[in-house]
Amino acid sequence: MEALVRETVLKNDVEGPIRAIGGLGANSYFKNSVYQRRAANVTKDIIDEVITKKLDVKSLSSASNRTICLADFGCAVGPNTFTSLQSLIDIVKKKYLSQFPNEPMPEFQVFFNDQPSNDFNTLFRSLPPDREYFAAGVPGSFHGRVFPKSSLHVVQSNYALHWLSKVPESLVDKNSPAWNKGKIHYAGASDEVLKAYRERWAEDLNNFLNARAEEIVPGGMLIVIMPSIPDGMPYSELANGILYSSFESTLLDMSKRENLLRVEKNGCFDIEAIGLTNPAPWLTDDVHVDMKEYVRHIRAPMEGMFTKHFPNEIVDEMFEQLLVNKLPKVFDKMERAYKDKIQSYYVLQRK
Repeated sequence: MEALVRETVLKNDVEGPIRAIGGLGANSYFKNSVYQRRAANVTKDIIDEVITKKLDVKSLSSASNRTICLADFGCAVGPNTFTSLQSLIDIVKKKYLSQFPNEPMPEFQVFFNDQPSNDFNTLFRSLPPDREYFAAGVPGSFHGRVFPKSSLHVVQSNYALHWLSKVPESLVDKNSPAWNKGKIHYAGASDEVLKAYRERWAEDLNNFLNARAEEIVPGGMLIVIMPSIPDGMPYSELANGILYSSFESTLLDMSKRENLLRVEKNGCFDIEAIGLTNPAPWLTDDVHVDMKEYVRHIRAPMEGMFTKHFPNEIVDEMFEQLLVNKLPKVFDKMERAYKDKIQSYYVLQRK
Protein backbone atom coordinates (compact mmCIF):
# COMPACT_ATOMS: atom_id res chain seq x y z
CA MET A 1 0.00 0.00 0.00
CA GLU A 2 2.91 2.38 0.61
CA ALA A 3 3.69 2.39 -3.10
CA LEU A 4 0.00 2.76 -3.85
CA VAL A 5 -0.17 5.80 -1.57
CA ARG A 6 2.71 7.50 -3.36
CA GLU A 7 1.41 6.81 -6.86
CA THR A 8 -2.14 7.78 -5.98
CA VAL A 9 -1.00 11.11 -4.59
CA LEU A 10 0.83 11.78 -7.84
CA LYS A 11 -1.92 10.68 -10.21
CA ASN A 12 -5.15 11.66 -8.52
CA ASP A 13 -6.70 15.10 -8.58
CA VAL A 14 -5.45 15.96 -5.12
CA GLU A 15 -6.06 19.63 -5.75
CA GLY A 16 -9.77 19.22 -6.34
CA PRO A 17 -12.22 20.45 -3.69
CA ILE A 18 -12.66 18.39 -0.53
CA ARG A 19 -16.04 18.64 1.13
CA ALA A 20 -17.46 17.67 4.50
CA ILE A 21 -19.70 14.61 4.60
CA GLY A 22 -23.15 15.80 3.54
CA GLY A 23 -26.62 14.61 4.39
CA LEU A 24 -27.98 13.92 7.84
CA GLY A 25 -26.52 10.46 8.41
CA ALA A 26 -24.64 9.20 11.46
CA ASN A 27 -21.25 10.28 10.03
CA SER A 28 -22.44 13.58 8.52
CA TYR A 29 -20.86 16.91 9.37
CA PHE A 30 -24.31 18.17 10.32
CA LYS A 31 -24.47 15.58 13.11
CA ASN A 32 -20.78 15.80 14.03
CA SER A 33 -19.66 19.41 14.39
CA VAL A 34 -20.37 20.19 18.03
CA TYR A 35 -16.70 20.52 18.95
CA GLN A 36 -16.09 23.08 16.22
CA ARG A 37 -19.07 25.10 17.46
CA ARG A 38 -17.85 24.98 21.05
CA ALA A 39 -14.38 26.08 19.99
CA ALA A 40 -15.70 29.03 17.97
CA ASN A 41 -17.97 30.10 20.83
CA VAL A 42 -14.92 30.66 23.04
CA THR A 43 -14.31 33.94 21.19
CA LYS A 44 -17.93 35.14 21.05
CA ASP A 45 -17.62 37.83 23.74
CA ILE A 46 -14.49 39.29 22.13
CA ILE A 47 -16.12 39.45 18.70
CA ASP A 48 -19.30 41.00 20.10
CA GLU A 49 -17.30 43.68 21.88
CA VAL A 50 -15.31 44.63 18.78
CA ILE A 51 -18.38 44.80 16.54
CA THR A 52 -20.20 46.88 19.14
CA LYS A 53 -17.34 49.38 19.32
CA LYS A 54 -16.20 49.50 15.73
CA LEU A 55 -19.02 48.70 13.30
CA ASP A 56 -20.86 51.79 12.06
CA VAL A 57 -24.22 50.15 11.36
CA LYS A 58 -25.93 53.40 10.40
CA SER A 59 -23.54 54.28 7.59
CA LEU A 60 -23.41 50.69 6.34
CA SER A 61 -27.16 50.31 6.11
CA SER A 62 -27.61 53.76 4.56
CA ALA A 63 -25.04 53.06 1.89
CA SER A 64 -26.65 49.73 0.97
CA ASN A 65 -30.33 50.64 0.68
CA ARG A 66 -30.96 49.55 4.28
CA THR A 67 -29.79 45.98 3.72
CA ILE A 68 -26.87 44.60 5.71
CA CYS A 69 -25.13 41.70 3.97
CA LEU A 70 -23.29 38.95 5.82
CA ALA A 71 -21.35 35.98 4.47
CA ASP A 72 -19.87 32.79 5.85
CA PHE A 73 -16.86 31.49 3.89
CA GLY A 74 -16.55 27.72 4.27
CA CYS A 75 -20.08 27.26 5.61
CA ALA A 76 -20.25 23.45 5.16
CA VAL A 77 -23.79 22.09 5.73
CA GLY A 78 -24.81 23.50 9.10
CA PRO A 79 -25.88 23.81 11.81
CA ASN A 80 -22.84 25.80 13.02
CA THR A 81 -23.11 28.37 10.26
CA PHE A 82 -26.69 29.18 11.25
CA THR A 83 -25.75 29.65 14.91
CA SER A 84 -22.72 31.86 14.30
CA LEU A 85 -24.38 34.04 11.67
CA GLN A 86 -27.45 34.55 13.83
CA SER A 87 -25.14 35.60 16.65
CA LEU A 88 -23.59 38.24 14.39
CA ILE A 89 -27.02 39.48 13.32
CA ASP A 90 -28.09 39.71 16.96
CA ILE A 91 -25.15 41.91 17.92
CA VAL A 92 -25.64 44.15 14.87
CA LYS A 93 -29.33 44.53 15.73
CA LYS A 94 -28.52 45.29 19.35
CA LYS A 95 -26.14 48.05 18.37
CA TYR A 96 -28.58 49.50 15.84
CA LEU A 97 -31.39 49.58 18.41
CA SER A 98 -29.17 51.26 20.98
CA GLN A 99 -28.17 53.99 18.53
CA PHE A 100 -31.41 54.43 16.60
CA PRO A 101 -34.30 53.18 18.76
CA ASN A 102 -36.95 54.98 16.71
CA GLU A 103 -35.84 53.91 13.24
CA PRO A 104 -36.89 50.74 11.41
CA MET A 105 -34.43 47.87 11.51
CA PRO A 106 -32.46 47.22 8.29
CA GLU A 107 -33.05 43.95 6.50
CA PHE A 108 -30.38 41.22 6.51
CA GLN A 109 -29.10 39.20 3.58
CA VAL A 110 -26.95 36.15 4.40
CA PHE A 111 -24.73 34.39 1.87
CA PHE A 112 -23.45 30.86 2.45
CA ASN A 113 -20.21 30.14 0.59
CA ASP A 114 -18.38 26.87 0.07
CA GLN A 115 -16.95 24.71 -2.70
CA PRO A 116 -19.40 23.79 -5.49
CA SER A 117 -19.23 20.17 -4.28
CA ASN A 118 -20.60 21.17 -0.87
CA ASP A 119 -23.98 19.67 0.07
CA PHE A 120 -25.99 22.86 -0.34
CA ASN A 121 -29.19 20.78 -0.55
CA THR A 122 -28.84 19.71 3.08
CA LEU A 123 -27.79 23.23 4.05
CA PHE A 124 -30.92 24.85 2.65
CA ARG A 125 -33.26 22.10 3.79
CA SER A 126 -31.95 22.74 7.30
CA LEU A 127 -32.33 26.52 7.35
CA PRO A 128 -34.02 27.73 10.56
CA PRO A 129 -37.69 28.29 9.73
CA ASP A 130 -37.83 31.39 11.96
CA ARG A 131 -34.70 33.02 10.52
CA GLU A 132 -34.51 36.80 10.36
CA TYR A 133 -32.64 37.03 7.06
CA PHE A 134 -32.84 36.26 3.37
CA ALA A 135 -30.60 33.34 2.42
CA ALA A 136 -28.56 32.56 -0.69
CA GLY A 137 -25.79 30.15 -1.60
CA VAL A 138 -22.62 31.25 -3.39
CA PRO A 139 -20.43 28.36 -4.59
CA GLY A 140 -16.74 28.91 -5.22
CA SER A 141 -13.31 28.80 -3.60
CA PHE A 142 -12.75 31.51 -1.00
CA HIS A 143 -9.14 31.74 -2.15
CA GLY A 144 -10.46 33.98 -4.95
CA ARG A 145 -13.26 36.47 -5.58
CA VAL A 146 -16.82 35.16 -5.30
CA PHE A 147 -18.77 38.40 -4.65
CA PRO A 148 -19.06 41.80 -6.36
CA LYS A 149 -16.93 44.67 -5.13
CA SER A 150 -18.00 46.37 -1.90
CA SER A 151 -21.04 44.15 -1.45
CA LEU A 152 -20.48 42.66 2.03
CA HIS A 153 -20.62 44.25 5.48
CA VAL A 154 -19.84 41.48 7.98
CA VAL A 155 -17.90 38.37 6.97
CA GLN A 156 -16.84 35.30 8.93
CA SER A 157 -14.78 32.17 8.29
CA ASN A 158 -14.77 29.65 11.12
CA TYR A 159 -12.54 26.58 11.02
CA ALA A 160 -12.19 26.72 7.24
CA LEU A 161 -9.23 28.92 6.31
CA HIS A 162 -6.68 26.31 7.42
CA TRP A 163 -7.61 24.23 4.35
CA LEU A 164 -5.05 25.02 1.65
CA SER A 165 -6.04 25.77 -1.93
CA LYS A 166 -3.85 22.92 -3.18
CA VAL A 167 -1.05 20.58 -2.22
CA PRO A 168 2.35 22.30 -2.45
CA GLU A 169 3.82 21.12 -5.73
CA SER A 170 7.19 20.18 -4.24
CA LEU A 171 5.53 17.64 -1.94
CA VAL A 172 4.52 15.42 -4.85
CA ASP A 173 7.80 15.75 -6.74
CA LYS A 174 10.01 12.71 -6.06
CA ASN A 175 13.09 14.75 -7.00
CA SER A 176 12.29 17.56 -4.56
CA PRO A 177 13.93 17.86 -1.12
CA ALA A 178 10.35 18.40 0.14
CA TRP A 179 9.24 14.96 -1.08
CA ASN A 180 7.59 13.67 2.12
CA LYS A 181 8.22 9.97 1.51
CA GLY A 182 6.44 7.53 3.79
CA LYS A 183 4.47 10.20 5.66
CA ILE A 184 0.95 11.61 5.35
CA HIS A 185 1.52 14.86 7.29
CA TYR A 186 4.28 17.22 8.39
CA ALA A 187 4.59 16.26 12.07
CA GLY A 188 8.28 15.48 12.45
CA ALA A 189 8.95 16.24 8.78
CA SER A 190 12.02 17.96 7.36
CA ASP A 191 12.50 21.72 7.21
CA GLU A 192 11.94 21.59 3.43
CA VAL A 193 8.46 20.12 3.95
CA LEU A 194 7.58 22.75 6.54
CA LYS A 195 8.86 25.49 4.23
CA ALA A 196 6.67 24.21 1.38
CA TYR A 197 3.58 24.35 3.59
CA ARG A 198 4.48 27.78 4.99
CA GLU A 199 4.88 29.24 1.52
CA ARG A 200 1.60 27.72 0.30
CA TRP A 201 -0.20 29.00 3.41
CA ALA A 202 1.24 32.52 3.06
CA GLU A 203 0.10 32.78 -0.55
CA ASP A 204 -3.34 31.37 0.24
CA LEU A 205 -3.84 33.75 3.15
CA ASN A 206 -2.81 36.74 1.06
CA ASN A 207 -5.17 35.70 -1.74
CA PHE A 208 -8.00 35.30 0.77
CA LEU A 209 -7.40 38.75 2.26
CA ASN A 210 -7.07 40.43 -1.12
CA ALA A 211 -10.32 38.88 -2.33
CA ARG A 212 -12.19 39.91 0.83
CA ALA A 213 -10.70 43.42 0.60
CA GLU A 214 -12.41 43.77 -2.79
CA GLU A 215 -15.73 42.40 -1.52
CA ILE A 216 -16.06 44.06 1.90
CA VAL A 217 -17.16 47.69 2.12
CA PRO A 218 -14.87 50.19 3.87
CA GLY A 219 -15.58 49.87 7.58
CA GLY A 220 -16.93 46.32 7.21
CA MET A 221 -15.72 43.52 9.47
CA LEU A 222 -13.90 40.25 8.78
CA ILE A 223 -13.79 37.55 11.48
CA VAL A 224 -11.58 34.48 11.22
CA ILE A 225 -11.31 31.60 13.70
CA MET A 226 -8.97 28.72 13.00
CA PRO A 227 -6.52 26.27 14.57
CA SER A 228 -3.19 27.70 15.56
CA ILE A 229 0.31 26.60 16.54
CA PRO A 230 2.18 28.73 19.10
CA ASP A 231 5.73 29.74 18.20
CA GLY A 232 8.18 27.06 19.21
CA MET A 233 5.62 24.31 19.83
CA PRO A 234 6.25 21.19 17.70
CA TYR A 235 3.22 20.15 15.67
CA SER A 236 3.66 16.63 17.05
CA GLU A 237 2.64 17.92 20.51
CA LEU A 238 -0.74 19.18 19.32
CA ALA A 239 -3.83 17.00 19.37
CA ASN A 240 -4.00 17.07 15.56
CA GLY A 241 -0.35 16.04 15.33
CA ILE A 242 -1.01 13.06 17.58
CA LEU A 243 -4.12 12.23 15.55
CA TYR A 244 -2.30 12.29 12.21
CA SER A 245 0.49 10.16 13.63
CA SER A 246 -2.22 7.64 14.53
CA PHE A 247 -3.64 7.85 10.98
CA GLU A 248 -0.18 7.27 9.57
CA SER A 249 0.50 4.34 11.86
CA THR A 250 -2.87 2.82 10.97
CA LEU A 251 -2.22 3.05 7.24
CA LEU A 252 1.26 1.58 7.61
CA ASP A 253 -0.13 -1.29 9.68
CA MET A 254 -2.73 -1.93 6.98
CA SER A 255 -0.07 -1.83 4.26
CA LYS A 256 2.04 -4.43 6.07
CA ARG A 257 -0.91 -6.77 6.46
CA GLU A 258 -2.02 -6.36 2.86
CA ASN A 259 1.55 -5.97 1.51
CA LEU A 260 0.83 -3.32 0.01
CA LEU A 261 0.04 35.78 9.94
CA ARG A 262 0.38 38.08 7.24
CA VAL A 263 -2.45 40.50 7.76
CA GLU A 264 -0.27 43.55 8.37
CA LYS A 265 1.78 42.93 5.26
CA ASN A 266 -1.41 42.64 3.20
CA GLY A 267 -2.32 46.23 4.16
CA CYS A 268 -6.07 46.13 3.42
CA PHE A 269 -7.37 45.66 6.96
CA ASP A 270 -6.93 47.13 10.42
CA ILE A 271 -6.54 44.55 13.18
CA GLU A 272 -9.20 45.28 15.80
CA ALA A 273 -8.70 42.10 17.82
CA ILE A 274 -6.25 39.23 17.56
CA GLY A 275 -5.34 36.51 20.00
CA LEU A 276 -4.92 32.89 20.93
CA THR A 277 -7.35 30.82 22.97
CA ASN A 278 -8.02 27.33 24.23
CA PRO A 279 -10.66 25.75 21.93
CA ALA A 280 -11.82 23.32 24.63
CA PRO A 281 -11.78 25.03 28.06
CA TRP A 282 -14.62 22.75 29.11
CA LEU A 283 -12.24 19.77 29.27
CA THR A 284 -11.32 19.07 32.92
CA ASP A 285 -10.08 16.21 35.06
CA ASP A 286 -13.71 15.16 35.41
CA VAL A 287 -15.07 16.06 31.95
CA HIS A 288 -13.73 14.07 29.00
CA VAL A 289 -14.41 13.48 25.30
CA ASP A 290 -16.22 10.37 24.15
CA MET A 291 -13.70 8.71 21.85
CA LYS A 292 -16.26 7.24 19.45
CA GLU A 293 -17.97 10.63 19.14
CA TYR A 294 -14.59 12.28 18.57
CA VAL A 295 -13.78 9.94 15.66
CA ARG A 296 -17.12 10.79 14.05
CA HIS A 297 -16.30 14.49 14.39
CA ILE A 298 -12.93 13.93 12.75
CA ARG A 299 -14.37 11.81 9.98
CA ALA A 300 -17.15 14.24 9.04
CA PRO A 301 -14.87 17.00 7.65
CA MET A 302 -11.88 14.83 6.68
CA GLU A 303 -13.22 11.71 4.98
CA GLY A 304 -13.27 13.46 1.59
CA MET A 305 -9.51 14.00 1.81
CA PHE A 306 -8.85 10.28 2.28
CA THR A 307 -11.34 9.07 -0.33
CA LYS A 308 -9.36 11.03 -2.92
CA HIS A 309 -6.50 8.58 -2.36
CA PHE A 310 -8.08 5.30 -1.22
CA PRO A 311 -11.14 3.15 -1.97
CA ASN A 312 -14.07 3.52 0.42
CA GLU A 313 -13.45 0.15 2.06
CA ILE A 314 -9.88 1.16 2.93
CA VAL A 315 -11.11 4.41 4.46
CA ASP A 316 -13.76 2.57 6.47
CA GLU A 317 -11.18 0.15 7.83
CA MET A 318 -8.74 2.94 8.60
CA PHE A 319 -11.23 4.77 10.81
CA GLU A 320 -12.23 1.50 12.46
CA GLN A 321 -8.61 0.61 13.21
CA LEU A 322 -8.00 4.14 14.44
CA LEU A 323 -10.84 3.84 16.92
CA VAL A 324 -10.12 0.30 18.09
CA ASN A 325 -6.32 0.01 18.07
CA LYS A 326 -4.65 3.42 17.90
CA LEU A 327 -6.53 6.17 19.73
CA PRO A 328 -7.02 4.25 23.01
CA LYS A 329 -3.23 4.39 23.46
CA VAL A 330 -2.90 8.15 22.95
CA PHE A 331 -6.31 9.63 23.72
CA ASP A 332 -5.38 10.87 27.20
CA LYS A 333 -2.38 12.64 25.70
CA MET A 334 -4.58 14.16 22.97
CA GLU A 335 -7.01 15.55 25.55
CA ARG A 336 -4.16 17.13 27.49
CA ALA A 337 -2.92 18.71 24.24
CA TYR A 338 -6.01 20.94 24.05
CA LYS A 339 -4.55 23.95 25.78
CA ASP A 340 -4.20 27.69 25.50
CA LYS A 341 -2.83 29.22 22.32
CA ILE A 342 -3.85 26.49 19.86
CA GLN A 343 -6.84 28.39 18.43
CA SER A 344 -6.41 31.81 16.87
CA TYR A 345 -8.97 34.52 16.22
CA TYR A 346 -8.80 37.68 14.11
CA VAL A 347 -11.32 40.50 13.88
CA LEU A 348 -10.34 42.79 11.03
CA GLN A 349 -11.93 45.99 9.74
CA ARG A 350 -11.70 46.98 6.09
CA LYS A 351 -9.80 50.23 5.68
